[in-house]
Amino acid sequence: MGEPRVSHIDELGDGVVRKLRSELGVEAFGVNAIVLAPGGEGRRHSHEQQDELYFVHAGTPAIEIEGVVHALRPGSVAHVPASAVRQLRNPGAEPAVFVIVGASGGYVGRDGKLADDA
Repeated sequence: MGEPRVSHIDELGDGVVRKLRSELGVEAFGVNAIVLAPGGEGRRHSHEQQDELYFVHAGTPAIEIEGVVHALRPGSVAHVPASAVRQLRNPGAEPAVFVIVGASGGYVGRDGKLADDA
């Protein structure tokens, strides 16, 4: 079992892609932050196996999924199946920040348990 780690997106680099998985020691799923400057765009892409969940932390970006553009705002979430072509865009005036989680293999289910002191 890895050690818990805590950080901030701003501490994980200054580029478009911030490698949360490797910096935080996450092994069970992929996770990155994407920071798009105003007018910025990500690459159009799909995946062979990995579904992705996009969470908008800041800004007013958009995501195009299979040719349909969806306007987003802080708190927006989007699930994109692996084979769907997607592209992130930032038409807004402020930087847009996404947290993206990717995985393949399925849901674990409810396996939480209360700590002894709860």
